[in-house]
Amino acid sequence: MEFTAEMIAGAIGGEVVGDKTATVNTFAKITEGHQGALSFLANPKYEHYIYTTRSSVVIVNRSFEPEQPVPATMIRVEDAYGAFAKLLELYVANKPRRTGISERAAIDPSARLGKDCYVGDFAVVDAGAVIGDNCQIFPQAYIGANVRIGNNAIINSGVKIYEECVLGNNVTLHAGCVIGADGFGFAPNAQGSFDKIPQIGNVVIEDDVEIGANTCVDRATMGSTLIRKGVKLDNLIQIGHNVVIGENTVAAAQVGIAGSTQVGHNCMFGGQVGIAGHLSIGDNVKAGSQSGIDNNVESNDTRMGTPSLSGIKFHRSNAIFRNLPELSRTVSRLEKQVAELMAEKQ
Repeated sequence: MEFTAEMIAGAIGGEVVGDKTATVNTFAKITEGHQGALSFLANPKYEHYIYTTRSSVVIVNRSFEPEQPVPATMIRVEDAYGAFAKLLELYVANKPRRTGISERAAIDPSARLGKDCYVGDFAVVDAGAVIGDNCQIFPQAYIGANVRIGNNAIINSGVKIYEECVLGNNVTLHAGCVIGADGFGFAPNAQGSFDKIPQIGNVVIEDDVEIGANTCVDRATMGSTLIRKGVKLDNLIQIGHNVVIGENTVAAAQVGIAGSTQVGHNCMFGGQVGIAGHLSIGDNVKAGSQSGIDNNVESNDTRMGTPSLSGIKFHRSNAIFRNLPELSRTVSRLEKQVAELMAEKQ
């Protein structure tokens, strides 16, 4: 389908600058624009591309003032990134949904599926599972015994949801995600080896959660590992047993949170952040990439480095660290001068 710049502006509350009849039929990055493509400019460091892009229409912020002529039609909005994201959502929502139950799927007779569900080839829905309306379960996914899933869930290929776990509405699990595997619980014994501690809890994932590919959320030893409403977890993340993650917290790839740690709401963790077990992380906490958090963190704090420090302390410490070679030479020189002075006094 083709849309004019005027139609797009109407959908996102924008103002057209240029040819209102310019048409687009696809999306493209501003760096890879071509005729018929819609792009956006939000980051000033990409501004130079707008003067050469071949995209037909570019969404920009209202505050953007071009320094030279722009060949593309522009649509001015308050938030170019947000407007572009909204259009992508509309595009995905209008893509045809898969429907029907594959003959090659294995669905236990005691399982219950809601209305308009899709179940792909070789997917397994085990005994007692209850799945809501409009869910999509892609090929080779596994839904364990007595699992409960709300409406509008998307369970991608290769996802494994172990028994007794609970998912809310509008949950998306990407390929290879594992929900409810045993937590890492072992106790040393007198023989010098380890006895496994049975993990008899489950995982509870609330509404509007999205979990990335190959991320693992372990079941609780007792009770529940809890992922609150609106949480977004990237690929390759490890969430230990009995962890609680507060509402609308986001974590980038390769974050690891050890068992029984409680994380507040609206936190943001960069890639490869590591959080030790049995800690309390407050609300609105931010941790930079590769931070190692080994103690409790109060709300609204920012942490960086390993072991993690508050932002200002980290930058001050890092400034000193960069100067350590010069400081070492200075100390050596001063030590030599002190030694010479002491020798003269003797």
